[in-house]
Amino acid sequence: MDSKRPLILISNDDGYHANGIKTLVSFLSDFAEIVVCAPESARSGFSCAFSATDHLLLKQRHNIPDCTVWSCTGTPVDCVKIAISQLLDGRMPDLVLGGINHGDNSSVNNHYSGTMGIAREGCLKNIPSIAFSSCDYDTHADLSYLRDYVRKIVKRVLNEGLPKGVCLNVNFPKTEQIKGIKMCRMGYGSWVNEVVHCEHPRGFEYYWMVGEYVNNEPSAPDTDQFALANGYVSITPTRIDVTDYDLLNKMTDWNS
Repeated sequence: MDSKRPLILISNDDGYHANGIKTLVSFLSDFAEIVVCAPESARSGFSCAFSATDHLLLKQRHNIPDCTVWSCTGTPVDCVKIAISQLLDGRMPDLVLGGINHGDNSSVNNHYSGTMGIAREGCLKNIPSIAFSSCDYDTHADLSYLRDYVRKIVKRVLNEGLPKGVCLNVNFPKTEQIKGIKMCRMGYGSWVNEVVHCEHPRGFEYYWMVGEYVNNEPSAPDTDQFALANGYVSITPTRIDVTDYDLLNKMTDWNS
């Protein structure tokens, strides 16, 4: 491995073959050494899940130029864990990246996202980590117009680092006429009509998990959802520590 260039570990939840991960590598391979370890197939919605009850298989792939590519039978978090343990010759990455995801991970999607799971896992290992997602769900979408923004964000984090216990959730609007970057809080929203009940012709019932997203605060200008709806890249710093310190301080009388 080339120790003179920053080492970037990239994964996703769409699979090693996805357009988004190929595009992300192409943005960065001219100045960084890149190792990809990504699921062998789509693992969307796996959040921080890891494989506690099954074995994992690795296979080297050759589908992305200018980097080393491995597929893993596990989850996105498995990919980060196994890459750091087995694939990097004892080096720690200078940066862990997830994406570019086909579909945004703003608002409460942050909690379900395998792409964010990657960033959280890197953050738990004290490695600066970023999740990149696009509001364009087309798996064949041309995302080349995101190049300057991705490079700007990556280089700034490589140069300045991130606070311990904080990773970045970056989402791109579905427009080539991006107005700029906005630092945002996570917007409040919810998923409704999440389960579809079906009758199989062979006589049994089955269900599909689907749903519709409802923005609970569409007019709040400081949220990620508002930024994306108005053509801005949203960046939300996300903490690993989920303690509610305000309530914690108010509950001191619960101590006994």
